[in-house]
Amino acid sequence: MMSGVTEMKETMYQPIGIPDPTQDQPLLLIGNPNNRRTQGIQEARHRLGLKPAVVLSYAQLLQNWRQGRTIADTVDFNLPVPLIRIDAPGEDWEVERELLFLGAMDDTSPLIDGIGAETFSAEQALELEQEWGRIYAPAQWFRGWKACLDRIGRESREIWPEVRFLNDPADIQLMFDKRVCQQHLSSHGVDVPPALPFSQLIRNYTDLCASMKAAEMNRVFVKLACGSGASGVVAYQVNPRTGDEIAVTTMGIEQRQGKTIFFNEGRLRKYTRSEEIATLMNWLCAEGAQIERWMPKATLDQRAYDIRQLVAGGQAGHAIMRLSRTPITNLHLRNERMLPAEAGLDEQRMSLVRSAAQAAMSAFPNSWSAGIDVMLTSGSNPRAYVLDVNPFGDLLYRVEHHGLGTYEWEMELLRKEPIQYA
Repeated sequence: MMSGVTEMKETMYQPIGIPDPTQDQPLLLIGNPNNRRTQGIQEARHRLGLKPAVVLSYAQLLQNWRQGRTIADTVDFNLPVPLIRIDAPGEDWEVERELLFLGAMDDTSPLIDGIGAETFSAEQALELEQEWGRIYAPAQWFRGWKACLDRIGRESREIWPEVRFLNDPADIQLMFDKRVCQQHLSSHGVDVPPALPFSQLIRNYTDLCASMKAAEMNRVFVKLACGSGASGVVAYQVNPRTGDEIAVTTMGIEQRQGKTIFFNEGRLRKYTRSEEIATLMNWLCAEGAQIERWMPKATLDQRAYDIRQLVAGGQAGHAIMRLSRTPITNLHLRNERMLPAEAGLDEQRMSLVRSAAQAAMSAFPNSWSAGIDVMLTSGSNPRAYVLDVNPFGDLLYRVEHHGLGTYEWEMELLRKEPIQYA
């Protein structure tokens, strides 16, 4: 097999080789070979008696592109028409730099607004040294990621005209841009938190404050359009009587040689000084931000919660509650996780969650699975709102559905019911 298609070297697996076309359809996994997502999928396939996925490394693929080669130069032409799973590109610094390089080379597809507060040339991108937690040029990164997805789709279809993707590359792009995604969901009748209305594009802190005042919306979430894992999320509120401000976020700020550097610190910080809040908001708006009403979530024992609901093949499967005494519930911030049954969440509420998640997934008819973040309002007659659609949202630990982990459940569904798109 040609360079770039990785064989898993774990002792529990046999070397991959070429899948037998008389057996199950081969799964081509585009991802980072040694991370927990890839390992989880391979372990699930092993337990189910399925052949290991063929793994196409992002690092190798991106390097090959930079050197003028294509996917056709990377995969074996004898591979039968595969089902392609595009997985998350994160947790690999080499891949991060390559995507920033692609973003520097492709300036034709900026975000809806915002050209990026920070940019690197193609040469600078490849020479960057990793600083733990630093957020590097997100608008440029997203341009690179979109270019990567476009090229994966185009070159794969050139090799295999009948190829199917687990999640279509264009849908992944759409899910990743929180602004476009929320507009898309709303246009399909899915309830989402109301976006902050504005008469002109919100390009900075001053525009944000003016729009909030005009809309009488005193509490908002400002979210980096292409962020994940709470990176670039700010829960912001203004006291309409006193003008006092509070911004809660994981973002840290550092001044270095006249330049402002932003970090995802992995813990929440509270900013109350207008100068610091303006620095945060100016950067977020320049990089591209989704700004929406901060809606009060349902609570359990004085902790706000939302629910990550996995949907695959139209079915609502694994669900996990994320509970927090702060406005931001992401689990990597050491917030509490709980199964809905453990929390005593009744069927009425869980039915609302499942229905909202399935409705969100149905808005992407060319994609098969996603983790949907859903909030419920408080009270005896709650409503469900979709907060986010995560194309790689199936990495859920210690939660089962019908006795199966997330990857086992998905692989079993694929074995029983081949993918059908509308």
